[in-house]
Amino acid sequence: MTEPPSSMRSPHVEMKSLQLDDRPELESADSGIADVDELPVPQHILISNITCDSFKISWNMDSRGQDRITHYFIDLNKKEDKSSNKFKHMDVPTKLVAKVVPLPMTVRGHWFLSPRTEYTVAVQTATKQHDGEYAVSAWSEIIEFCTADYSTIQLRQLLQKAEAITGRVLPFTVFYRNQQREYFQPNSQYYRSRDVQCFRMLPSVKDNSGSHGSPISGKLEGIFFSCNTEFNTGRPPQDSPYGPYRFQIQADLLFNQNTNIYFGDFYCMYTSYHYVIVVLAPNNSKGDIFCRGKLPALDRSNNCFLSCTEEEDGSLSFHHAQDVILEVIYTEPVDLSLGMVSQISGHQLMSLSTLNAKKDPSCKICNISVGR
Repeated sequence: MTEPPSSMRSPHVEMKSLQLDDRPELESADSGIADVDELPVPQHILISNITCDSFKISWNMDSRGQDRITHYFIDLNKKEDKSSNKFKHMDVPTKLVAKVVPLPMTVRGHWFLSPRTEYTVAVQTATKQHDGEYAVSAWSEIIEFCTADYSTIQLRQLLQKAEAITGRVLPFTVFYRNQQREYFQPNSQYYRSRDVQCFRMLPSVKDNSGSHGSPISGKLEGIFFSCNTEFNTGRPPQDSPYGPYRFQIQADLLFNQNTNIYFGDFYCMYTSYHYVIVVLAPNNSKGDIFCRGKLPALDRSNNCFLSCTEEEDGSLSFHHAQDVILEVIYTEPVDLSLGMVSQISGHQLMSLSTLNAKKDPSCKICNISVGR
């Protein structure tokens, strides 16, 4: 795409956040507007440096009438999608007004930008007249773009919030995974995440539960496990939202000195209890390579969520956080012969399922100051 002329480019100058407040340089674009033919129309809109809650925008313009431009109008709209994330505040206007600044300029604001969300944008040039009204050009073409996932900066903010409510730990010895009976049957073709011939559980793409900006949702492949235990028994609970049959495997077969651990997410579902997702990836595995640079790495033996410590006799001891519900994603196939399958005695509590569960955007405990 054509770069804006040098007179309109300034790589060292960025416009500060476009904020719709009472400052004189940022004004309503919905009143006192008149069209004028002499103002140049922005062309070749270029969107760059996209993050979860900001982007840079630049464009080309004819030189005719540039000296009359005093403001830019930016019309930003979320693409209509019934399944997409909702704005934090539905009544926030998206027509942004800024005084003329060198391009590209930065548009930033978590109150009108959400991560991993598709938007359309168009631009007008305007001149503020003596009577306070605006004369404007025609609108530019409409450009579409999508905001990015959380970066490690936002994930570290989530990590700090999760650490703030996590303190107590409990020992455990097994990871477990609940499913319907058909999932574990050798001749079942119902579940795609099962390798029937080799009798293995296979990684599948993570659903969209949790934070909307999480970089693992819809991208990371893995197998969900639990490790939470009951305080009074030290054993896994007998109830599960995912099915009455449980595969159970010794913890050291999935988590050991050759396993890297990453923080994946922190969220709740309009309830008082919170979930933390951690990822276990064997060193240099496909999942490990995916997580590097995308997720904060945790100290295997010294973190408050899920730890593996080598004792003096060479054995490994394991602890999990008591104050949150841990969801563990293991990124590689798991052979069913390494563990055992049995039926649990409790109930299938479907209300506790986190499948495609949406995060509560109003919770002050697990939200950060970017799009939810």
